[in-house]
Amino acid sequence: MMKFDRARWEYWWQEWIKPVIIAAILAFFIRTFVIQPFKIPSNSMYPTLRPGDRIFVSKFIYGARVPFTGIQLPEVRPPEFGDIVVFKSPVEKKKFLVKRFIASGGDTVEIKDGRVYVDGEEKDSGKVGNFFYYNRGEYGSEGGKIKVPENYFYVLGDNSANSMDSRYWGFVPDENLVGKAFLIHWPIRRIRLIDGTGKR
Repeated sequence: MMKFDRARWEYWWQEWIKPVIIAAILAFFIRTFVIQPFKIPSNSMYPTLRPGDRIFVSKFIYGARVPFTGIQLPEVRPPEFGDIVVFKSPVEKKKFLVKRFIASGGDTVEIKDGRVYVDGEEKDSGKVGNFFYYNRGEYGSEGGKIKVPENYFYVLGDNSANSMDSRYWGFVPDENLVGKAFLIHWPIRRIRLIDGTGKR
């Protein structure tokens, strides 16, 4: 019978096992509550984000949620018009989407002549001023004024001609919000802060 080697066990524990466990716990904490990486799979946010771009998403800014509970941590600030946000798809439950935040619960959205209006006010800031938004889908038809239900939000893709967004499938539950995209970290030539203006 093999004798237990305490000195050898302590060596492995201190030099390998313990650091790996600590690193795993820290990685889990950071990914769950602070920052999470995502990869852009489509051109729905082109040219702001392009297929293959790898981004970092701030989870703490809107208040990260504790897994398997209904608990949400305090937010730094709520989502604002023009923020580029990542959220769980309201249609495909295991899929994450990235779009531009347009309106919160209680707001009224209208798309007219390619422009976005929220509560009757034209949103012509740099965050959407570079894009033309098409009247398409049940929730983006011409002349339609869409009231966003409480505890939901409305999103649009920058590449409006090729984006499946709230115009088609409606509203996203607030609880589906993951965080705000703030940095493209790969590929090297695309490394930049995401300023939200849609500039190339």
